[in-house]
Amino acid sequence: MNKAYINWSSGKDAAMAFYYARKNRELQVGKLVTSLSADVDRVTMHGVRRELLLQQAQCIGMDLQIIDLPANAGMKTYNQKMAEATKQLKSEDYSHAIFGDIFLEDLRTYRKEQLQKANIQAFFPLWKLNTKELIQQFIDLNFKAIVVCTNSKVLDDSFCGRLIDREFVTDLPENVDPCGENGEFHTFVYDGPIFEKPVEFEIGEKVKRSYSSAEDEDDCHSDTEKSWDTEFCFCDLLPK
Repeated sequence: MNKAYINWSSGKDAAMAFYYARKNRELQVGKLVTSLSADVDRVTMHGVRRELLLQQAQCIGMDLQIIDLPANAGMKTYNQKMAEATKQLKSEDYSHAIFGDIFLEDLRTYRKEQLQKANIQAFFPLWKLNTKELIQQFIDLNFKAIVVCTNSKVLDDSFCGRLIDREFVTDLPENVDPCGENGEFHTFVYDGPIFEKPVEFEIGEKVKRSYSSAEDEDDCHSDTEKSWDTEFCFCDLLPK
């Protein structure tokens, strides 16, 4: 079997990718790998605390490797950090990296190109699956997740902090992907078929945060194209 690691976001797509990969007889999933923003000590974009992430990995029963990213890291810094991590993983005999991407072609190509440098193969078990059917399967499998971040450009703040259930999916605006594949929302999974026991947590405050472009000279956003979104609502989760 090929030794594989999950690129772990703490959210539903990563959880479903893990669920699918575990059924693949050619892969042996050995660990979760997550990047954290070192300045706030939280999962990048999801805003989940390190302590809760560690608790989640423990409840799943998997080892966790954390990659700490500096604040406002540009693409050059990000690629360097990830290259160091993949080099280490390759030395541990990992040959495959598992991702929860569904239909973002540019991101898929980028991941494959970067991993090829370390002779690691990217695997996308959810690729091109119907997102309406996928979120229904997630619910039918009794996965439990809470929305921890919403993009204020496309979703009202009331969606932040809601549980992923059929009512949530029904309430989503037509222009929002059911799996949030375009970054409309992010989640924290706390129970389901990949868990040995549920993650215990309390719901904290909801906060609005705005972001600006990375200050590194290697910023991936050009001066003429600033179309990326900058305002998000976060629901803080507190470990018990």
